[in-house]
Amino acid sequence: MDLLGKTLTRRLGRERIPALGGFMNILAALKQEETKLQKQADKVRQQLDAVRAAMKVLSREVASSGKRIGKKKRKMSAAARGRIGKATKLRWAKFRAAKAKGKH
Repeated sequence: MDLLGKTLTRRLGRERIPALGGFMNILAALKQEETKLQKQADKVRQQLDAVRAAMKVLSREVASSGKRIGKKKRKMSAAARGRIGKATKLRWAKFRAAKAKGKH
């Protein structure tokens, strides 16, 4: 098969590389393709960085330094947790007592 008089078709894309001119034209075309793909890769990296930044803001992820991004997490005192637990137990005790009497 004589490739010099024909054009080489790339598997990816529809562009054709002219075979006339030999090895140097193919090499130049490959370098152009590499440059084009590098620009596309840079653009995709920028878009990916933007998406990741948006995800961090929306999900309040932990930054690489270990600090939270966004609002600080609220801390409840031990006394407040105790009061809430006591009130919950009292509510359930009333519910069970009413259930035992047949009201519920």
